[in-house]
Amino acid sequence: MTSDAALSLADTVREATAVLAAAGVPSPKVDAELLAGHLLGVGPGRLRAMVLGDTPAPAGYAELVAERAQRIPLQHITGVAHFRYLELAVGPGVFIPRPETESVVQLVIDWLAARSEDTERLHGRPKVVDLGTGSGAIAGSIAHEVPDAEVHAVEFSEFAHAWAAKNLLPLGVHLVRGDLRDALPEHNGSFDVVVSNPPYIPAEAVPNEPEVALHDPPEALYGGGADGMELPTAAAASAARLLVPGGYFVMEHAEVQAGWIAAMLERSGHWSGVTTHLDLNGRERATSAVRKPEAVSDERIGQ
Repeated sequence: MTSDAALSLADTVREATAVLAAAGVPSPKVDAELLAGHLLGVGPGRLRAMVLGDTPAPAGYAELVAERAQRIPLQHITGVAHFRYLELAVGPGVFIPRPETESVVQLVIDWLAARSEDTERLHGRPKVVDLGTGSGAIAGSIAHEVPDAEVHAVEFSEFAHAWAAKNLLPLGVHLVRGDLRDALPEHNGSFDVVVSNPPYIPAEAVPNEPEVALHDPPEALYGGGADGMELPTAAAASAARLLVPGGYFVMEHAEVQAGWIAAMLERSGHWSGVTTHLDLNGRERATSAVRKPEAVSDERIGQ
């Protein structure tokens, strides 16, 4: 790529787009613009206005484009991931939040809004926990958009927990380092909502995208077992333990896993209203259910 000083911003962005396209980057023009905007400290709208003038290319732009051409995630280069209304700090060691997960957050917000009067009447502030929070995208968005909620988040990875702390502590989220399989026993039966985007990729299913395969941490991708379903199953079991009767559970998963997860929830006997939800691309992205009250045993009935 030509040196930054030799070209205008417009020419440099055009050349960068060609370089990224040749490297197989899925959105070369957008990424070229975002890298330039990152260095110039401007948003996409302002950048496009600058491209129309005679603005010089920013120093260091060629180096960042070369990194992106090596399929290093854009968010690792800029240090930022945009998710709903948040700007999250991200980098090596944490899963980069995906746009499709935004629809999972919306399911939680819609459920809380529909039941706000009942929740407030019964026990005040709604109480929500995100199991396996990663960067904190889900928990942080709920805390930001439902400011009266008491939001908790659990993360096992030391590196991801450090990124989550940067993002969540300013939002008032109660973040703990722990395993989603046995976390927060002191809160059993007290949450109105449990939400989770657990690792769910099968052991032998290596992602196609280099950004994912080489840079997302394996512990955030692979769900355990040949089918990847160990951690999603554990998340559902923890949700049943943590929720109040009538509480809401929603979990993200791969499109091909929707039927399996719905059947697993039905078999457990803990859930009613098991429902699969589509993301904005029309894919079966998440499954929700409502916690049943515990059945009263025959022995207790006879007492």
